[in-house]
Amino acid sequence: MLHDALRLLRSFHRLSQTELAGKLGISNSYLSEIESGKKSDAISVEMLKRYSEVFSVPVSSLMLFSEQLDVRKPGDKVRVAAAGKILKILDWIDERASVA
Repeated sequence: MLHDALRLLRSFHRLSQTELAGKLGISNSYLSEIESGKKSDAISVEMLKRYSEVFSVPVSSLMLFSEQLDVRKPGDKVRVAAAGKILKILDWIDERASVA
């Protein structure tokens, strides 16, 4: 889920993977693996801080989409469900914007 949110964040800001990789100080192939979900377990808090700085969003907003967080508390299950629905809406908006 986090990888989808990071991909949509880049897409919303109309940055190519190459442009964002340069801003984050990582390779384009590594960014591609993050966005495809191949490196989702390797997304560190440090990487989220870099995203936070590039896009001027709080790290906590990005963490909303992290499935890796502890989901033992009742509120955490609601957070994961809400984050999934938010991503579906954002993905729908992104698809509509690319058609227009």
